[in-house]
Amino acid sequence: MRFVCITGRRIPMIKSYDELVKYKTFEERFEYAKLRGSVGDSIFGFHRFVNQLFYSSRKWKSIRSKVIIRDDGCDLGCLERPILTRVYIHHLNPVTLEQLESEDSCLYSMDNLICVSYDTHLALHYGDINLLPPSSLIERKPGDTTLW
Repeated sequence: MRFVCITGRRIPMIKSYDELVKYKTFEERFEYAKLRGSVGDSIFGFHRFVNQLFYSSRKWKSIRSKVIIRDDGCDLGCLERPILTRVYIHHLNPVTLEQLESEDSCLYSMDNLICVSYDTHLALHYGDINLLPPSSLIERKPGDTTLW
């Protein structure tokens, strides 16, 4: 089992990029990565300035670029789902205020980060794939002669 260190305490890392990429489809990866409604309240509440300082740091911007390159700028790293708008970087394991204040190494771990679109990011945080817009791609099948 992998661990992250939070101010000297070893905490099990629940989710990882290495595990996520074992799933081949977007839907399987979504199921693995979803947070089931556990949005980090302290990050988005009174202490939002800590969050903003972190995401504007040079160190974060550097790791963000590496994640985008690794995932080819694709949603949940699925090559058939390129992100055509702004790319968001999602922490697979939710970030705590304590981790931000101590600059915990898990904040920058490539194994804790994945590219997502805005819609996917929201759906992951609320644990509901139904929040995503329907796919605009039409699935074609052998013998299908109907044009779009």
